[in-house]
Amino acid sequence: MDIPMVHKGANTFYVSGMIPGTTPAAFMVDTGSSYMTINEDTLEALRATDRVEYRRNIIGVLANGEEQRVAIYWIPKMLLGERCLLTDVEVAVFPGKTRQILGLNVLRRTSPFQFSVDPPSLRLSNCGQQLTQWESAK
Repeated sequence: MDIPMVHKGANTFYVSGMIPGTTPAAFMVDTGSSYMTINEDTLEALRATDRVEYRRNIIGVLANGEEQRVAIYWIPKMLLGERCLLTDVEVAVFPGKTRQILGLNVLRRTSPFQFSVDPPSLRLSNCGQQLTQWESAK
């Protein structure tokens, strides 16, 4: 399944995504990130609808080499693009309104995957359920 990506400069590419209980969002595709990340605003929206569960804390290493304590949460489902439904997803939560990241823990589940820059596209081989089931699962 091909998911269009948007190039936003500085060699960063984004895909659209949706977590029930939140508004649609752009997720930066980052194969160097171990976890999918959401920001605190998204976490608060999920808490308000009771669609998130705390799992544990980890020590994460940021891109600049700094270590930071990071909370890991579980979400029951998310949608990538318009048709790729994934269930039982762990996400790391970063402070404030930081950008949200599509990391390796999710990409691995859809592997093999192909990242193309021209044209910008993310091809996922194992997407799980399709949109028809997403609509009934909201």
